[in-house]
Amino acid sequence: MIPSKCKLLSRGAFVRKAFSPRPLLPKVAAAARIGFMALITHPGTGFTVGDPERLLLDPDVLPSATEMAAAARPLILSASGWRKVFAASGDEESLAQEVSPADLVVAGAMAEVYADFLLARTSVPAVALGIDSRPTGPLIADAMLRVFLARGVEVRYAFIVAAPEIMAWTREAALLAAGDEGRLDGFCYISASHNPPGHNGVKFGLGSGGVLDGAAVAPLADALRASLADPATPARIAALMETPEPAAIGRIMSACAAWKRRARSAYLLFARRVASDRDVLEDQERVLDALASGASGRGYGVVAELNGSARSLSVDVDFLEGLGLKVRAINATPRAFAHRIVPEGASLELCRVELGKAARSDPGFVLGYVPDCDGDRGNLVRIERSGAAKSLEAQEVFALSVLAELAGLARAGVLRKDGSGTRVAVVVNDATSMRVEAVARAFGAEVARAETGEANVVGLARKLREEGAVVRILGEGSNGGNITHPAAVRDPLSTLVSVLKLLCVRDDAEGPGLFRLWLEATGRGAAFRPDFDLDDIVASLPAFVTTSVFESRAALTVREADHAALKRRYREAFLALWPRLREACASCCELGSFRALATNGLVERELGEDWGESGRGGLRIQLLDGALFPRAFLWMRGSGTEPVFRVMADAEGSDPALEERLLALHVEALRAADAPS
Repeated sequence: MIPSKCKLLSRGAFVRKAFSPRPLLPKVAAAARIGFMALITHPGTGFTVGDPERLLLDPDVLPSATEMAAAARPLILSASGWRKVFAASGDEESLAQEVSPADLVVAGAMAEVYADFLLARTSVPAVALGIDSRPTGPLIADAMLRVFLARGVEVRYAFIVAAPEIMAWTREAALLAAGDEGRLDGFCYISASHNPPGHNGVKFGLGSGGVLDGAAVAPLADALRASLADPATPARIAALMETPEPAAIGRIMSACAAWKRRARSAYLLFARRVASDRDVLEDQERVLDALASGASGRGYGVVAELNGSARSLSVDVDFLEGLGLKVRAINATPRAFAHRIVPEGASLELCRVELGKAARSDPGFVLGYVPDCDGDRGNLVRIERSGAAKSLEAQEVFALSVLAELAGLARAGVLRKDGSGTRVAVVVNDATSMRVEAVARAFGAEVARAETGEANVVGLARKLREEGAVVRILGEGSNGGNITHPAAVRDPLSTLVSVLKLLCVRDDAEGPGLFRLWLEATGRGAAFRPDFDLDDIVASLPAFVTTSVFESRAALTVREADHAALKRRYREAFLALWPRLREACASCCELGSFRALATNGLVERELGEDWGESGRGGLRIQLLDGALFPRAFLWMRGSGTEPVFRVMADAEGSDPALEERLLALHVEALRAADAPS
């Protein structure tokens, strides 16, 4: 017989009943919930959303303490997200949907600690739940929504949704009155960002529209560790998952298309606000119409190589076409992963090729972009004047975005180089190239650095705004993409808009164009020509050579678990190599001294002789010329989201060999510190 609860679920908007036997468990009572399926599928993709009748964990065959320890061991818990390989096979490249029982307990425990966090703030919290396009996402979401329901948290599930989309939706819905059926108190986003498809994890946030900062995440991480070490947790999580009625689970799964529409609408409206830097709709229209007029008048086009990401179900095409752009979307089907997920290096090659094809048939196609799986960052490719398509480095993309937004503030009279205007700051992570300081200096803005991690950058920007500064743009230049206020998360649409402004906001009745303002600010106004193109803009950037953090040579494995001890020994090795470092830089400048800086959370501070005081944060050694002006820096930090130790070198100039020499010496010192005699 078909269970009566399945009949109830059949009233949902898109319930497909598919009944097939499954392996029976020893207990008949458990098998009654496991032997049949009432699959709910997503109408746009055909993907399985979940099976409300399925018992996810068999209470009589729970994961052992050994299995739980093995599941917890690889967890990376940072402010940037909680991540591990969730694919049941353990293969990080797996495209399978299965998740082990132990990892379902992990997912349930994550939901439990976040539920406790929300319940401490409000009696009946409502949370937005979403996933990126990884195959394990639906099962993890199924486990978490059951725990949320059991703990008294209301769930609005949107299924596959881009990170900026769920955050914009949460931000808007948090403003609704208490008791409104659409109100949200926070979000739970299931994603592992740029990690391979077999990875997964979560990001939590509140109504601000950004992820929780390090101070808020730390106690949640402690609670999760304690929970996973508790032998009673598997049974408790299993009981919580079994508490909600299948009909309640089914209603949530069946409503995901409606919530997705609401998220999409909120995101589209918010993206317009971010792009225009205006709150009033009429003002937004005026700014965006002018931008669209410039883009369509020049026939500009964009290739969107979406790589099967969550952006394939987002607003990209509609938003960009609304800005007057022609759009050619590639791999715009979720889970159509055509290459590795991280949008760096070889991952940009397909977009580069497709942009080249598009430009040969229509010269208006000048840009292309590739997002990561959750769609909160993206890097660009462009067409050069020669007709060749070329990838832009992440640091270049960020610098272009900073240039555009600071020039926009200068055009609006907010920013004046003589310092008479409002205090303006750009907030970056510690691994961002000093190219950004050069851009900011030209406009009279300051640069503030936080420890790597989006939550740290967002937190520092918020702090500076509370102190009265204007922080229009921020981000992690080393990772690509930018955050444009009032957004609190990276967004490739913001990046595209910034570059589009540089191309389209030209001399008019309101004042000089953005590119002219930049050239004048750097003493090159006479070089301006009205028919400039993207080649001219890129060529005008300050010259720096920088290690890409996604190159294999930038990710080391170290044996020393005590990063403070490692950095103390590194200082000794660095001092021994100082003469060789000075020699390496001799062709561009004469080094006079150095300065060590630690970044921990929102704070960057100068260190004395104990470089270990930076702990597990970032350590940046500036190489100074005789006038104590920074000409290069070396950087290191253990990753918060991957089991690697990241290193980089950044130097003024255009000689790639200089960066290679500096990085080689940096790694040599680090290797010596990691293997003391």
